Amino acid sequence: MKTLSIKDIAVKAGVSITTVSFIINGKAKEKSISEAVIKKVEKIIKESGYKPNQIARSLRTGNSNIIGLIIEDISNSFFSRIARLIEDKAYKKGYKIIYSSTENNVEKAKELINMFKSRKVDGYIISPTKGIEEDIQVLLSDNKPVILFDRNLSDIDTHYVGADHFKASYQSIESFIKNGKGKIALVTTDIDVEQIIERFEGYKKALIDHDIPYNDELVLKIHFNQDEAETIEQMKSLFSSKDIDAVLFATNYLAISGLKALKQLNKKIGDELSVIAYDDHEVFELHTPSISAVQQPLEEIAETVIQLILNQLSSKNKLENQKVIIPAKLIER
Repeated sequence: MKTLSIKDIAVKAGVSITTVSFIINGKAKEKSISEAVIKKVEKIIKESGYKPNQIARSLRTGNSNIIGLIIEDISNSFFSRIARLIEDKAYKKGYKIIYSSTENNVEKAKELINMFKSRKVDGYIISPTKGIEEDIQVLLSDNKPVILFDRNLSDIDTHYVGADHFKASYQSIESFIKNGKGKIALVTTDIDVEQIIERFEGYKKALIDHDIPYNDELVLKIHFNQDEAETIEQMKSLFSSKDIDAVLFATNYLAISGLKALKQLNKKIGDELSVIAYDDHEVFELHTPSISAVQQPLEEIAETVIQLILNQLSSKNKLENQKVIIPAKLIER
C-alpha cells in the first residue's frame, strides 16, 4: 500500500493542507479546529501509516524535537544507565535522544558536535572532554541550550550538573581509616578531568586530616584506554610490592580490572584488604564478599539535566546558568 503524503491526506479528508499540518504538529486546539475534523484526519493518518518527515518538519518549524547526548563511553555502566534515564525522561516530554561516545578523543568530540549540528538538534547534553571549549562556545553563541554533566569545563559559562566527587572520595578514605586501615592505595586514571582530580584530592586530604602521611607510591595512575591486560599487570605489581590494606578504585571499570588482578594474586578481600569502587556496578553486589561502592545519584542527575534543558528550550530568553552539585552516597557492603 502506498504511503499517503500530507497532500493526499488533505484531499481525502476534504480539508486544506494547512489544517492537516496543524493537526500533525499538535496545534489543532490553538487553531480552533473542530473535534470532528481532528478525528477524521487522525483516522486517515492512522490507516495510511503516514509518518511525518522529521527533517522537513524541523526545517518548517525550526525544531527537530531531538536532543544530542555526547558521553565518554556508552559501554561504561555509569554512562549507559544515565543515558537510558535521560532518554526515558526526554521521551515522556516529547523529545528523542541521539547519542554517541567521544572515548575522550577531542577530534571525535568535535566531529560529533558538527554531526549533531547538521542534524539540527534542539539542544546538547555533554559530558565534555578538554579541548572542545571553543566548539561549545559556538553552540552557546548560536543560542543552543548546552547542559554539561558529570564533568565541568571551568572556562565555559553554561549549566552544569554533577556529583560531589571530592566529598565522596574523602568519605571513602575516612571509612577505611575508621576501620583501622593505614596503608591505603588509590588506583585512578591519567585523564585530566575535574571529577578525576577531585577524587584524588579527596583521597589526599582525608589522609592528611587523619595524620596519615601521603605516599605517592600508593597512587597508581592508569593510562586511559590502555589494554586491560597491561592494567592488570600494573595493579598486580602495586598489590604485591606494597603492604596495602585498603584500596579505592576511582572508576568502576578500574575496580573490575582490580578484582581480576587480586584474583590472579590469590589475594582475598576481607579483613586483610578492604576495597571501595567509585560508581556502583552489579558485579560489586554479586561478588563474594560484596564490594562497597560510591553510588552517584543517577536518577537525580538525569532528572535535573532534563529539567534544565527543557526549561531552556521552552524559554524565549536565556536563563541564568545553574551549577547543581548532588551528593554521592557511599554504600558499605
